[in-house]
Amino acid sequence: MIDVLTHYALGKVTVNQNHQEAMADVRDMYMVHILFRREFGLLPQLVRGVRPGDVKRAEVVGAHAALMCQQLHLHHEGEDIFLWPLLAERGGAEAAAVVPTMQAQHHAIEQAYEAVVALLPDWRRTGRDGAEVADALERLRAAATEHMAMEEAEILPLAQRYVTAAEWAKLGEHGLRDTPKKHLPLTFGMAMYEGDPEVIKAVLAHAPLPARLLMPVLAPRLYATHAKRVHGTANPPRIGATR
Repeated sequence: MIDVLTHYALGKVTVNQNHQEAMADVRDMYMVHILFRREFGLLPQLVRGVRPGDVKRAEVVGAHAALMCQQLHLHHEGEDIFLWPLLAERGGAEAAAVVPTMQAQHHAIEQAYEAVVALLPDWRRTGRDGAEVADALERLRAAATEHMAMEEAEILPLAQRYVTAAEWAKLGEHGLRDTPKKHLPLTFGMAMYEGDPEVIKAVLAHAPLPARLLMPVLAPRLYATHAKRVHGTANPPRIGATR
């Protein structure tokens, strides 16, 4: 969902001179990565802060962890399906030098993701063994953070040259299709929290009229409410852009 709402950001459009076709505007990926860095960075300590047996609090934090894990999984699944094959086909030696590493990192992230989602249900139900859940989330955070840094340095420049805007949009469409609709405004609010105002403005300019009118008000409010419930504040620590 996050991706599909941001892929419309037009800003600095690169054009394939041979076919006069707009190429991928990858700035949306930075906004998504900031969201993941922030929320996964905060999650291990959130879990450790839950008192053993506090089922009510474990459910709040656990539901947030499950949502973030789902979004990360869909995000990477879309790259596996749409992005790596395109770069491998078109990117020559540059892509050949980095795409296998990206795929291997996705495999490591998926293993860490599976460990977390296997532990979450019992912890949400009992509030017990939170240290094990926190450690698993820390491993997932570390693996995802390493991957995102390399992706920004190596993959996004290639995507700007070899992937069209229409092809890039398929990443977001994949996430939109498999994200429950009730979560869409909230996850967009998560992205808006530290999102580039220029990108957000461009996204909403291409959205249907009801979304253009409601999303700027509804999405931030939903995230503020959610953040207060999960983080204890409507304004959790911002990590900012890393580039």
